[in-house]
Amino acid sequence: MLIRLALLSLALLPLVGCQHFRKLANSCNKPQVYTNATSSAPIKVPPGIDRPDTHAALKIPAYNEPVPPPRKPTDPCLDVPPSFAVPGAGRATGAAG
Repeated sequence: MLIRLALLSLALLPLVGCQHFRKLANSCNKPQVYTNATSSAPIKVPPGIDRPDTHAALKIPAYNEPVPPPRKPTDPCLDVPPSFAVPGAGRATGAAG
């Protein structure tokens, strides 16, 4: 009986999802590898070879926004929605007739 319960628990474990583990790790506030990304130099084409056609290349505009305030280690990840509660949602409103 105990073995069946253990197997059932293991079978249902993937249904829980990673949401609870993400809250524990809170890895979004740690420095990410992509934040150190830089642009690379344009291709240097050897003499005698045609340059690649870049007329339809994606142009990325300059980033002119102010730096956002630093996030604290206790701040939630940006992809986690805030809790949603409507004040007075459980109470009846309006005049009784």
